[in-house]
Amino acid sequence: MVRKITLFFVFIAVIFSFVSCNRVLGYGVLLWSSEDPAIPSGTVLPVLIRSNIDRVWVASIPREYITGDGSIDKFEIPLAKLELSGSRRRALERAEAFSPYALLYAENLQDGLPIRENPDNVSRRVYRLRLGEIIKILNSVSGPIPVGTTGEPLDGTWYRVLTEDGTVGYCFSYRLQVFEHYEGTLAASRPIEQEPEDPDLEMLLSRIWYPESYGTMINSRILDLNELSNHWSFDPGAETGTARINVRDLDRTFTYTRIRSTGTRSWQFEGTRLQMSLRSDTTLAVQFTEDNGLLRTLFFVSLRSSVDDIILQETARREGQFRNIFQQGPVYTSSSYGTIIFSENGRFNWTGNGLLVPHVVPASALGSGSVDMRLFLSNELSESYDGAFTMRFDGMGGSVFTADFMYSLDNFGFRIEYVPQTSLDGITVVRRASAPLVIFFFRDDLDRLN
Repeated sequence: MVRKITLFFVFIAVIFSFVSCNRVLGYGVLLWSSEDPAIPSGTVLPVLIRSNIDRVWVASIPREYITGDGSIDKFEIPLAKLELSGSRRRALERAEAFSPYALLYAENLQDGLPIRENPDNVSRRVYRLRLGEIIKILNSVSGPIPVGTTGEPLDGTWYRVLTEDGTVGYCFSYRLQVFEHYEGTLAASRPIEQEPEDPDLEMLLSRIWYPESYGTMINSRILDLNELSNHWSFDPGAETGTARINVRDLDRTFTYTRIRSTGTRSWQFEGTRLQMSLRSDTTLAVQFTEDNGLLRTLFFVSLRSSVDDIILQETARREGQFRNIFQQGPVYTSSSYGTIIFSENGRFNWTGNGLLVPHVVPASALGSGSVDMRLFLSNELSESYDGAFTMRFDGMGGSVFTADFMYSLDNFGFRIEYVPQTSLDGITVVRRASAPLVIFFFRDDLDRLN
């Protein structure tokens, strides 16, 4: 009796196992083609099981793809390579929408090409492609088009893609070779070398590298807005496979296949004469061989703030300086050197300054112009003066004449001192003139003058 009961439960278990294994969980669309059995991507499959432990689906093999004696009618698919739709109707609709991309794959032509979280080349990198690696194209999407080394938009399209290991993200197609694949083995046209993880290179490629002079300006707090620009930089070309050095006296590009480590924090751009090395986390040395055989080295830095933010902060500082001059006036009068009236928009009108012509003010200069708070003071001079500025005098025919002055403000008025070119080091006033020309202006009432 016990034996009969035992056999009965075994029979029931076998029947239950058979029914549960063949019961359809839902229908899905194959995103990445299967080699064995040979089933192309885009095929609708009945899905039987989802295994979260093994990270696979178990699906039935459609009749037309069963080979041999037909004894094998199920196969496993990595979870990321099949999209479960639910009903058969929904799966067929999804397959129809997927059909323009079902057979499309791409081979990566540049080692280190990033796959990003969003279709934007400033978005977070979620994967770094190896040279020759194959990815599956899922669909095309809209997004900002990356700009090449010439400043022109690159040719290509943003794709949503899937990697062999199941990573999904977005990749721009400029350095991809797109192709169709129906069946058989997916193989790269070139051998894939597995590069070890390189966190220093990842960090380097994620940053913007500006000329070393930017760091010097920021550290000294002497910012020349004529020199600060996003335009000047070193771009390793992670998106394009073309590195670019673009500084005031040099604009040169280097097209490479991959970035290969040559030692501790040093790399070579293969196929070029360009190499780079990190001297610190924020300083990068870039070297290349000139056509004459000489080795040239340039230094670049990464900044804590964006250049745009730094420019905004410096512009605001200068506007604050001018605002102090304007608010304490805006009219200042000297018995010998005339009257200066400052406008809120940064303009001035200076009448009665004939004694300064032509030594300070050219004879052809008009009495109006603009104020540029571009100058800085040495530490020694900053103890005696509030600041320095350039007065840009309008001239006939659109010409402009400039004169530089240091200034100080007090409760009585405005004191300015002429700064000859010999007293300047770049945009910093480093010394007084040997025979200083100092002018005292008293605050006046604008209504009285009107």
